[in-house]
Amino acid sequence: MQAVLTVDLSAVAANWRLLRDRAAPGACAGVVKADGYGLGAASVGRALLAAGCRHFFVAHLAEGLALRAALGPGPMVAVLNGFAPGEAGEAGLLPVLNGPGDVAAWAAAARRAGRRLPALLHLDTGMARLGLAPAEAEALAADPAALEGLDLRWVMTHLACADDPAHALNAAQAGRFAALRARLPAAPTSLANSSGLFLGPGFASDLARPGCALYGINPTPGQPNPMRQAVRLDAPVLQVREIPAGTPVGYGAGWAAPRTSRIATVAAGYADGYLRSLSGRAIGVIAGRPVPLVGRVSMDLITFDVTDLPMVAPGDRVQLIGPGNTPDEVAERAGTIGYEVLTGLGARYAREYVPA
Repeated sequence: MQAVLTVDLSAVAANWRLLRDRAAPGACAGVVKADGYGLGAASVGRALLAAGCRHFFVAHLAEGLALRAALGPGPMVAVLNGFAPGEAGEAGLLPVLNGPGDVAAWAAAARRAGRRLPALLHLDTGMARLGLAPAEAEALAADPAALEGLDLRWVMTHLACADDPAHALNAAQAGRFAALRARLPAAPTSLANSSGLFLGPGFASDLARPGCALYGINPTPGQPNPMRQAVRLDAPVLQVREIPAGTPVGYGAGWAAPRTSRIATVAAGYADGYLRSLSGRAIGVIAGRPVPLVGRVSMDLITFDVTDLPMVAPGDRVQLIGPGNTPDEVAERAGTIGYEVLTGLGARYAREYVPA
């Protein structure tokens, strides 16, 4: 028996349409890096394409090549971590240029090719990760020849604190981006991520880049989630046994039954991306009722106290993620974020897709 991960592509498409409407009159991309946040980039990408999405972002070149094969030649596929000239072959992928070295390499490649090469330019306005630092962007603005041969399709930056609307860095980044953009050659802009789309008109741009919200993660923490849930994970009960009071369960004997108890052993574990930090903190849902996870999460198995649900038997399924137990709620119990819950989903699950 195998756990089943169900992905509701109609929910993903509906979430994209909601975000598209918030991005208007700008366009709305779909970020499908990390294999579509763990849900399958090819399936998610095709559903978004059918919904009207024409701009996609991935992190690595290999992700971009795989997505291009799944989507065909039409939509834009941009690689956030960039790649060297010539690496993508004829796939038509766009590199994100993240530093002066990237700009120089692609400008040189354009001169060799005798034609303009398309790319995106990334300005760092407050993340201190990838992107041209402000001094590097200023130097580029002062040397217009450095961009000769490049067809800048978009100039982008990335918000560091968009999930905290009150954070002062949000407005600071928007201001820095506008100031740097004014000194560079005219090109469309890309600013808001999932949470950035909820910050207001000051964060509008020509292309929004939502990721997590497409998959049901709440882009407005502390507020009601405006997104539809797209993920359900159900794992089978392999065995149910009755144990006397005082009997320990699982590695380390960290939990012992406080009464005569029925324990359901379930086929999922940290090898499947079910986080070990959920030990003693998570719940499962059976027949709409929560049951506590007891003992440690092990590699392949987890255990739930089903004493109060006497009908539970081998072959039944425990909902590990789903209604009443969303990725955000699972993440809160694990002490992490919904992104990690989704992107960590393992390859051992059987996958089912609800069509868009």
